[in-house]
Amino acid sequence: MRPTGPTGLTGRYAPPEPARELSARAGDGVRLPVEVHGRDGDPAVVLAHGWTCSTLFWAPVIRELTAGGHRVIVYDQRGHGRSPAAALPQAYSTAMLADDLCAVLDAALEPGERAVIGGHSMGGMTLMAAAGRPELREHGAALLLCSTGARHLTGEARVLPFRSERVRATAHRLLLGSRAPLGPVTPLTRRALAYGTLGSAPPPGAVEATARIVHACPAGVRAAWGGVLAGLDLSAKVPRLDAPTAVVSGTHDRLTPLPQARRLAALLPHCTGLHELAGRGHMTPLEEPETLAEVLAALAANHLTATAAPVSEESA
Repeated sequence: MRPTGPTGLTGRYAPPEPARELSARAGDGVRLPVEVHGRDGDPAVVLAHGWTCSTLFWAPVIRELTAGGHRVIVYDQRGHGRSPAAALPQAYSTAMLADDLCAVLDAALEPGERAVIGGHSMGGMTLMAAAGRPELREHGAALLLCSTGARHLTGEARVLPFRSERVRATAHRLLLGSRAPLGPVTPLTRRALAYGTLGSAPPPGAVEATARIVHACPAGVRAAWGGVLAGLDLSAKVPRLDAPTAVVSGTHDRLTPLPQARRLAALLPHCTGLHELAGRGHMTPLEEPETLAEVLAALAANHLTATAAPVSEESA
């Protein structure tokens, strides 16, 4: 049985029990933990979480999708959750993100099996980094880029609202690379994280889940991946994502603001739609999981051979 991770996650945010677990062997030999939720044979959805998160991040979306007749595959990005950290900070790279995703696809899906593949924040950047890889072409029937961007993250972020773009970029670069421990979850840290990552009126459960999941990420891993994000430029990769792709963004996202999503939609060769979630911040799968599940279910219904059952009203 998998560990439950951070305590205090309840209701729809509590980690659902997977139907089965497996491991994917990455190119460097590291074993990545993978969870499969739902029934074998149901339309498959593979989800990659973002920076400082873990499989726990997807709990409410998993519940929505499995209730609607989908099989959901999630894994911990390198150094997050139960995934081992890299031996050296300089080993972290966008190539590692792509390598690990491809290893998961090969381990969790049958040869030739198609799936909807989605990524949130750094998970979306994972899909961009894997653009053109044979594993993504083989398995990716449709894609979702959620609350993410391809380049110039530090200058456009609005967590630290300096007027000067140059000052803002420097300040955000320092924030991303900070190794300062976050300490225990307190009312102050909840408010700080909610300001930086959530929308104008987030559900209380999303506030609590964000704080507990982010605080569980090791400071060294957070800083190492933050350094990768600070220098990110995957814009040349986006046009190589030739599968049908939906884009989701919160209108109040301070980390990857709405213009990032609009540029992605313009660069994609087959964008199925840009979904702007009014009042939502960066953590859209925690803030509005019903909408995320609906977008993923629509991609599955339209682009997978098997017909996905709609998300049930009872699960909304």
